[in-house]
Amino acid sequence: MQTSTILQAMLSQLSVEARRRGLNDTQWCQAAGVRKETLSRLRKRTNCDLGTLAALAAAVGARVGVTPGSMVAVGEDVHFPAQVGREYEERLLDLLASAVYDPRAWQVAGPAFFMAGLAVMAASVAGLDRRRLLATAEALHPGSSQPDVFALWLQRSPVRPSRFLPLLEQRFRRAA
Repeated sequence: MQTSTILQAMLSQLSVEARRRGLNDTQWCQAAGVRKETLSRLRKRTNCDLGTLAALAAAVGARVGVTPGSMVAVGEDVHFPAQVGREYEERLLDLLASAVYDPRAWQVAGPAFFMAGLAVMAASVAGLDRRRLLATAEALHPGSSQPDVFALWLQRSPVRPSRFLPLLEQRFRRAA
């Protein structure tokens, strides 16, 4: 397979995944931190920067790699932690109860899309600052507070609201 054919096949596969996730090119590029013009140019080129391709892949939950029979390995969803154990859950609850809304503090706690969805979910808890939580969510992942995007988050998230929200409400009452 020629280089241009490999690149085009990878971009095609990633484009299909972006569409499957309901992302148009503009949204996909925003999620990847890549200019839309860059994607347009890549579709006409025979080579590209691996970092750019990796960013586009990560934005749709894929990883660029070489595996037998495939050039794009869609493995773990990079938008969510592999698992949420009790210790990690406690750290997330602590972050939410701390009333820290700086997106940089949230970014170190987990994948941006996951953390954005967590902020949107927490915005439903009485007593928490809904406006600031939604602003944090949007700073982490633009569009995350939109109902269809949050619905996708709910489908894929390892955090179950029926368990997490009562724990958060209890933690918030204790911190207040």
